[in-house]
Amino acid sequence: MTDIGVADPLEWNSLVGAEQVFLRHEFLSALETSGSVGPGSGWQPQHVLLKNSAGRLCAALPTYSKTNSWGEFVFDFAWADAYRRSGLSYYPKLVSGVPYTPATGPRLLHVPQLARQTAIPLLIETAQQRVTELQASSWHVLFPAESAAKELAAHGLLLRKDCQFHWRNKGYASFDDFLAEFASAKRKKVRRERRRVREAGVTFRVLSGGEIDADLWQKIIPLYASSFWRRGREPYLNQAFFETIGATLGEQLVVILAEFQHEPIAVAICFRSQDTLYGRYWGAADRFHSLHFETCYYQGIDYCISQGLEVFEPGTQGEHKISRGFAPTSTWSAHWLSHPQFAEAVDEYLSRERAYIDEYMDAAGNHVPFRKDSG
Repeated sequence: MTDIGVADPLEWNSLVGAEQVFLRHEFLSALETSGSVGPGSGWQPQHVLLKNSAGRLCAALPTYSKTNSWGEFVFDFAWADAYRRSGLSYYPKLVSGVPYTPATGPRLLHVPQLARQTAIPLLIETAQQRVTELQASSWHVLFPAESAAKELAAHGLLLRKDCQFHWRNKGYASFDDFLAEFASAKRKKVRRERRRVREAGVTFRVLSGGEIDADLWQKIIPLYASSFWRRGREPYLNQAFFETIGATLGEQLVVILAEFQHEPIAVAICFRSQDTLYGRYWGAADRFHSLHFETCYYQGIDYCISQGLEVFEPGTQGEHKISRGFAPTSTWSAHWLSHPQFAEAVDEYLSRERAYIDEYMDAAGNHVPFRKDSG
């Protein structure tokens, strides 16, 4: 086991950069120290750390040994079932990415002094060796940037393509400015949804992590957890995680809190970088018409416009996002399976799946709400 505590925080963060909130040492450490990853979670830290001759960290992969496929958002349950039916074990497997976080970002980390053409083969070779050492079935790199995904493919990993729906800021001065690009019927629908929430007496506060004390977290966490309980699952994260992040990365934690009669009734927990808002978790204790759309999407768009953020990534799936101004956007993963026959079968499947995703994105793009002349 190699947990993040083994890595010097300054050295790790120098590989990541200030804007990669989910890869910051503070974020990964909070996951581990809170128990959100580790024993019993299905995520066991196995970070790949490469050091130079002076003993300083020069390259790394955020990596975990997995005993299930939950919290990844790149679905391989069918692969696991095929292994099982063949009398083989799919778990454990190795995953390089951020637990519970379907956000694209760097995965193959290295210092500028180490040439990328040197760092990438070293990281790949070390990860594959770790697969052998742990008697794992495979190695999966989740949500790398497209350029990094293609680098991995050039070294023999199998590419998988998927789709999310993202909002992009075209320099809007206000939400009405954004809506002005909608076709009339779509624009009226959004205004009606926002009006229903307002007329119901629901108000909103946008808080940074540093503005939330333990008492308020005790009101927020049950809202967050409610979405998991409705699906019959334990929440991924706990109050200790959020309190730690509020203290260490408070300005990058954005909490959109819906209140009715001065009591919290719904929440969208987000993170931000210099140019992007990441919608992560939503939950509500009460039912109000259009509350989900207002809390998770419209308030986030308002925030991006006011803060000058360029992109809003509200999470995975959800075709209902299209009519609210979120456009289909490619996401990627890369996969290395040690079993040759399974690797060949998965490669053929992924080729067909990529063609389907391309068709799906083209079709989804035809349903965005913007006027034809809006550009």
